[in-house]
Parts: sequence; C-alpha cells; structure tokens
Amino acid sequence: MAWHGEELVGFDLETTGTEPLEARIVTASIVGVHDGRVVRQRDWLADPGIRIPAQASAIHGISNERAAAEGRPVREVADEIAETLTAYWRHGVPVVAYNAAFDLTLLSAELRRHGLPSLGDRLGGAGIGPVVDPYTIDRAVDRYRRGKRNLEAVCGEYGVVLGTAHQAAADALAAVRVAVAIAERHPSVAALTPAELHERQIGWYRAWAEDFQDFLRRKGSPDAVVDPSWPLRELAPVAS
Repeated sequence: MAWHGEELVGFDLETTGTEPLEARIVTASIVGVHDGRVVRQRDWLADPGIRIPAQASAIHGISNERAAAEGRPVREVADEIAETLTAYWRHGVPVVAYNAAFDLTLLSAELRRHGLPSLGDRLGGAGIGPVVDPYTIDRAVDRYRRGKRNLEAVCGEYGVVLGTAHQAAADALAAVRVAVAIAERHPSVAALTPAELHERQIGWYRAWAEDFQDFLRRKGSPDAVVDPSWPLRELAPVAS
C-alpha cells in the first residue's frame, strides 16, 4: 500500500514567535491518523519560561496567565515531544508537519537550550525522518499556482476542512489530510516510498530557497540569505 494509505502522524507547535531559533513552545500536538480518522492523540501545554507576546497570544489563544497556571515546564514538554516523535520514526511511521523546517528546528533549539538529547542522538546518530511536509511538496508539484501557501489556503485548494486554525491538534490533523490529498492528486508523489519522498523534499526545499534568495537579492536586498536546509536548520554553534 502507498505511504498515504498507511498510518501517518501529524505534528504541530504553537509558539511565542516566528523565529524558530529563538521562539519557545507554548502548545504542541501529535496526532496519529489512519484512513482520515484520528486513532491516537497527545497534546501539551507548556510554560515557555518567557512572556508570550500579545500578538502570539492573539493567534493561538494562550495567555501568559494560562501558560503559567496550567502549563508544564517547557523542558519536560520538549523532552516528551522528542521522545514521542522519535518513537514513531523508529517504527518507520512518517511524521507530517506543515512547514516542517520551522517546527522541527524550533523543537531542536528547545532541546539544546535545556541540555536535552537531540532528535538525532535519540535515533542513535541517524538522520531524522521520514518527514512529510505538505508545504514543501505543494510548492514543488504546483509551482506556478497563484495565491497564498499557508495552511488555510492550501486546505482550501485541496478541499480539506480545517478545524480551529492555529490550534495545534487541528493544524496537525489538517496537515496529514492535505498530505494525503496531494498524493491523491499527484500520482508521482504517491508512488514514492517515504524515504524517497523525504530525500526528494530536501532537493525541492533547497531549490525553492535558492530561487527565493535570488528573488530577494534582485528586489533590493543584496545580503538576503534563505536557509536551504530541510527538514532541520543548522543550529548555531554552542558558545564555549
């Protein structure tokens, strides 16, 4: 059976900001999906250890007061998320994350910030994956489609009903359903194994990043740099 007909695991974070090397986890969800149905789910609410900016709270609905009162220490949350994801990877289950380079980089930065083993270390030094990123796949297979590419817009394109946007569980489930819808529309994607699709996305993301960087430089930002790494950006070296 093709990968999109097997169990998939959706993953999403809601955070304090948009820079993955600096932002902190506020909520997270990992959702197991089979045949479009949720078969297991785990959710987290963290106390991120810093104030949640008002603009972030306005998006995901979590206030500083609620995070402090109900959230668990972010160190514990990050550790549990990492253990849950790597357990799926050990069993060969693909993890689906919309704009995976953001969520996985942010999680990895949190792990290092709190002195916890990295995702790769938990896998015995092996690379992480397989990862399925509908954001990266959609840009590659329908490159010239006009319009936005955020999750809401892409759900609309593929006929996927999105629950409450910017709630981690709803976004994680929608990401899985979009991935399946893309595979059903594009047989060339469906025909790949999870490992092949993972490798293909590395190249697709790099090509997009290089094109976008060239565009920004032509438009007046000569020093613009777009990180081409996927599904995980390089973390800055640890200061000695």
